[in-house]
Amino acid sequence: MSYPVPDNEEARLEALATYQQLDTLPEENFDRLAGLAARLFNVPIVLVSLVASDRQFFKAQIGFCATETSREISFCAHTIMQDEILVILDAVKDPRFATNPLVLESPFIRFYAGKPLVTPTGEKIGTVCLIDSQPHEVFSQSDRQNLTDITALVMERMEMRRLESLRSASQSRFKKIAETSPDAIICSNAEGNITFWNRSAERLFGYTAQEVLNRSSRVIVPESWLRIYEDEIERLRHGQELALADKTIELSALRKDGTEFPAEFSLSTWHEGQLTNVGAIVRDITERQENEARLFKMASLDALTDLPNRAAWRQCVVNFMQEARPGAMLLLDLDGFKEVNDTQGHLAGDAVLKDVGLRLRGHFDEAVIIARLGGDEFVVLLNDNDLRLVRSTAVQLIATLSEPYEFAGQHIEIGVSVGIALTPQHATRPEELLSAADLALYRAKAAGKGRYALFEPAFRDVAVNRRRFKSELKQAFENHEFELFYQPQFNTATGALVGAEALLRWNHPQRGLLTPPSFIETLNNKPSAPAIGEWILRTACAQAAEWRAVVPHFRMGINLFEAQFRSRVLNDVVRDVLAQLSLPPEAIELEITENILLRHDTATLKLLQALRQSGVGLAFDDYGTGYASLSFLKRFPMTRLKIDRSFIRDVHTDPGSEAVVRAILYLGRSFGMGVIAEGVETAAQLQFLKSHHCPEVQGYLLGRPLPAAAFRHTFLQQ
Repeated sequence: MSYPVPDNEEARLEALATYQQLDTLPEENFDRLAGLAARLFNVPIVLVSLVASDRQFFKAQIGFCATETSREISFCAHTIMQDEILVILDAVKDPRFATNPLVLESPFIRFYAGKPLVTPTGEKIGTVCLIDSQPHEVFSQSDRQNLTDITALVMERMEMRRLESLRSASQSRFKKIAETSPDAIICSNAEGNITFWNRSAERLFGYTAQEVLNRSSRVIVPESWLRIYEDEIERLRHGQELALADKTIELSALRKDGTEFPAEFSLSTWHEGQLTNVGAIVRDITERQENEARLFKMASLDALTDLPNRAAWRQCVVNFMQEARPGAMLLLDLDGFKEVNDTQGHLAGDAVLKDVGLRLRGHFDEAVIIARLGGDEFVVLLNDNDLRLVRSTAVQLIATLSEPYEFAGQHIEIGVSVGIALTPQHATRPEELLSAADLALYRAKAAGKGRYALFEPAFRDVAVNRRRFKSELKQAFENHEFELFYQPQFNTATGALVGAEALLRWNHPQRGLLTPPSFIETLNNKPSAPAIGEWILRTACAQAAEWRAVVPHFRMGINLFEAQFRSRVLNDVVRDVLAQLSLPPEAIELEITENILLRHDTATLKLLQALRQSGVGLAFDDYGTGYASLSFLKRFPMTRLKIDRSFIRDVHTDPGSEAVVRAILYLGRSFGMGVIAEGVETAAQLQFLKSHHCPEVQGYLLGRPLPAAAFRHTFLQQ
């Protein structure tokens, strides 16, 4: 079994069964708490998970469409092994979960925090868990307390559902179980006289069983809903069902000493012969209401600045715009804030954000709402769209927030840029208003920061053009606008041509020849990426087959899209292409970037092993620029390392770059891999690489990327 199992597994599963919640429909109470947690912790996914024998069922889920997953891949299976919260700040760094399918594939879990759901008798039947596709740096003690409180609220509702399931039991069975229940359980007849009063009822209301048995149950009913009580008793006397039967309601209840408290009543009726019986489960919800009020308040406030958060801001703007009131949104972004975090640490950054919140509240309290949307982004909504007032406010904001900040005796200087959008001139919907302000903010920052910009319709035209570009990119493949260029690669010892790298170009109908930096990121996320990748592979291989007639050992380097790994047919395509062209596998070298290896660990490893076993070369592109460790070289069957051009460019001026280049050359020799340096542009760079025995090079000094015909003429016919 590949997941941990508690020692009391049998008892745990028996306890889970008593709650009768597996495979049940969603319920508002649980969904509401899950939604609260999502807002409170600002995470996209929250689950209320019940861990069964071989699976986990989600009683409530926010941001996750599945209703269950296998227990084998469940994070929660580990959570129920401990009493405290299980926190995983970055799953890819945790050996227990780094290769988990939920990490490598959707929902791409990086952060997880789960608190066990513990029954009154101590069995852990499930969890409340928080999930994010981004790693977190910390999960504070305050976060732990809030998650504990929410889990307690969920467990209370679970316990209430368990007790409600007893409605179908006989009265004797009901009484037997009720004796040990932590909740007050009261039974009465059709006249409303009390026939059963358990110990928890004694503790809750202050009456002993002897004091209340055979007395009217109205002794626990306050004046506020006495009329409702009397109507229900009257229904029973006439042989009718309770209007509130089989419902859970919140009402106040009355103690012996005359004090009232908020309570949750779950009422049911059953018949024994001709007699009608009424059962009530009563719970004091004072603490729950206080916790809910505190948590819901926190869910609407930013924990760091105490300003309203994004959820509260959005609700305010929705209400504001529904009233069709004139207004102005000022979207603020701090200039230079990232440098504060990078150079002085997150404590300094947090101190600045707190001070920003104080300054905004202190100077602009006439605003409809001032909120922190996240990060270093704030927003101010004004109850006026007079342009003179709005501009004046923007100038004040910039001046106020640009004054120096203090932290640990140090001065911190940052600026602020402001984007302005007016309603109803620029937008009539909240999302549209924020979008307009965001476009204006982008222009303000592009103009030099420390400025404000008012939205103009032309800004949206630019966004439309950006979308149009994506559409053009979608059509480019169908219209045969893509072309391959080839950059030669040479042996440094002999100067001989050893191969080429196939590079994609886009012959744009209006903009001319475009290189990958202008479109490759967008293209990689397109559904057409696997088909385009296959076209590149087939075209480059056909060219390699032709040129090997001139240079027998010619090798073609071919870059791969990440989407080609997701399609899972790459190995079949490669085999098919090589067979069709009668091309030996060593004639091609597939170039793979680090992000592909990071995101598709297990599946990619198997695919690369299959490719390598077939004889195809595998090059690690841009090695040294990312997070790849030596374990990558040991684990993945790579045959060549490509030294990134950024290290070659500075190899004579930056000792660090020189050290990286020498280290990669050493690693290549140690692991029995080839090495090729990209971006060789000067004779001095080439001489350095020769003197340090770099086997192969490519770059503008030796040859620029050329179309196939020009490449053939320049490098093969010579």
